Amino acid sequence: LSVAPVEDPVVMSQIRQNLREKHARHIADLRAYYDSEIQSLKQQLEANLCNLYVLNRCEQLDAALNEASARIKALENKNNLLEKQVAEWRERFHALSSTSKVLQERIEEMRTTHKEKDNTISRLQSRLKELEEAFEKAYKLSDNKNTRLKEENKMFQNLLGEYESLGKEHERVKDTLNTTENKLLDANTQISDLKRTILKLEAQLKQVEHENTLKLRH
Repeated sequence: LSVAPVEDPVVMSQIRQNLREKHARHIADLRAYYDSEIQSLKQQLEANLCNLYVLNRCEQLDAALNEASARIKALENKNNLLEKQVAEWRERFHALSSTSKVLQERIEEMRTTHKEKDNTISRLQSRLKELEEAFEKAYKLSDNKNTRLKEENKMFQNLLGEYESLGKEHERVKDTLNTTENKLLDANTQISDLKRTILKLEAQLKQVEHENTLKLRH
């Protein structure tokens, strides 16, 4: 080519052909290179997008885990509080039950005493009636009416005083018995309220434990 004249059309045609082929190969190489680069960038972009999704998902799961942990902690605190309340109410219930038992025993004792007092009063009434009859009979039959009258009257007054004293004691026992029965009724009412409260607290405790179990399982 260097020897051949530059103006030769054949030579110029060959040069142009060679340049076109070289240019075509260069373009093909560039296209292949850029296609490879584009493919690599696409893969990197897909990997980065995947990593970004995983990162976002991890953040979401971490936030959900923190929320669940806080919820579980709150449920555990509520559970502990309910258990404490149940224990306190049970202790109070046992104390009231013991008080109720003591009051019941006291009422039984007072009823027994009251019954004994009633029997004593009945015996005194019978004895008083007998003395009245004896007094009337002695008054009619005795020669020494004044002496017998004073003695019988003294006995009658003593017996009447004992009867009145027992009557007052009987009334006091009745009042005390009524007061004690009212206290027992109040105690039984409190015991019923405590039973309902304990059942309610135990139901709440079971619900909290169930929620705790579900949260922990989740």
